[in-house]
Amino acid sequence: MGWETITWDRLGDLLAERLLDLKPADGAPWCRVALDGAPAARPGDLAERVAEALRPLGRPSVVVGTDGFLRPASLRLEYGRQDADSYYDGWYDTRALWREVFTPLEPGGDGRVLPDLWDPVTDRATRSPYVHLPPGGILLLHGPFLLRHWFPLDLSVHLFLTPGALRRRTAEAERWTLPAFERYEQETDPAGAADILVRADDPRHPAWNG
Repeated sequence: MGWETITWDRLGDLLAERLLDLKPADGAPWCRVALDGAPAARPGDLAERVAEALRPLGRPSVVVGTDGFLRPASLRLEYGRQDADSYYDGWYDTRALWREVFTPLEPGGDGRVLPDLWDPVTDRATRSPYVHLPPGGILLLHGPFLLRHWFPLDLSVHLFLTPGALRRRTAEAERWTLPAFERYEQETDPAGAADILVRADDPRHPAWNG
């Protein structure tokens, strides 16, 4: 595999340009794009860069992070605060993502997307208003483990970290999550499943295979 070194800003620009020609496979009026990666890889930052680059190109977008669709603490932490299997299988409310994000963007949907549902700090519903994504708009969904849920994606980008880089870039208090990412690699092979790979070992100098 060939890797091209690039800046984050340039990567955001090139991804935005690629999205201009992207056609939904199911004929929906909206494109659905995943930026998949561990929190240490900061996929949300790339999603915001792409959204910013799309704006002057005349393409509306909505950025949605799975950290806004966490399940309540009583469910997330049922088996303790540092259970890697629970983090992998039970922290994110994928049913709510289907209902509030993907179903409105299916053929015949109304384009009304809920940008977030749950605040993990207050452990309460966010009560955020719905956002109307007009036809031709683009969903930019970011977070970990996105490629294991069979979401109807039109393009997937995986921010790849080698095991050593993932460990270095993960805060010590969060390293209990590392086995979940090992499991994700073994069960899903996101590097093989994604349409585009971004190598994020060096936060200053990413590389991609685009």
